[in-house]
Amino acid sequence: MKLVLSQGMKLIGTGLALGMLASVALTRLLKGLLFGVSATDPLTFAAIALLLAGTALVACYFPREKR
Repeated sequence: MKLVLSQGMKLIGTGLALGMLASVALTRLLKGLLFGVSATDPLTFAAIALLLAGTALVACYFPREKR
């Protein structure tokens, strides 16, 4: 179980880091479409990252068996 969780969290961390970099880079394109909302709101970025990490952690903790 420890091996599954550690391997999964490494992949999750890498994916979140790359996703954050890409999303910050792409906010420049969307900035003109947003009115009254900051394109780089740190609270939103943190909340989404925690939600994704939590969901992935639960998926690693309860792996589905192949039958």
